[in-house]
Amino acid sequence: MSTTAYGLQHIKKEIQHLPTEQLAELMLRLARYKKENKELLAYLLFEAHDEAAFVEKVKAEAGFMFSQLSSLSYNAAKGMRKILRLLSKYTKFMASKGAEIELLINFCENYVEYADRRTSYKPLRLILTRQVEKIRGLINKLHEDLQFDYQDSYNNLISDAETKLGWFKKNDHLL
Repeated sequence: MSTTAYGLQHIKKEIQHLPTEQLAELMLRLARYKKENKELLAYLLFEAHDEAAFVEKVKAEAGFMFSQLSSLSYNAAKGMRKILRLLSKYTKFMASKGAEIELLINFCENYVEYADRRTSYKPLRLILTRQVEKIRGLINKLHEDLQFDYQDSYNNLISDAETKLGWFKKNDHLL
């Protein structure tokens, strides 16, 4: 026996007819089953009203995680992927392109600061390259006024990366 998977519109219509007590009970039951559901619900209830403070909190957490990275390239790459998973989860919660760009720029700045500059370990280098490309794509999708706001910090990041990392080429990534 299989259950029918209903579409989001159908679920939305059904939820609108429920009393608030039953709706609260359903939300708590949903939060009980997955950690990510509980984290999303906690974000929406306690953190969503002040997105800037939440972004700063996430930046601080990512900065702490960067300071704890291993000096071995393989373990450093694993740690950076863990940080990226955390950032992608939080950006999914916020659903804001601006916040995502801000967090990714902060990630890349931390990378330039904490990563081993002499390493030739390709997966470690690709982490930065992919994130820079992702930031560039996100900036290009924004409205022109918002693009201008992020271009300076992006270009500063690119210049700083080229200065500190011998293998990074600025001209490949300019907007």
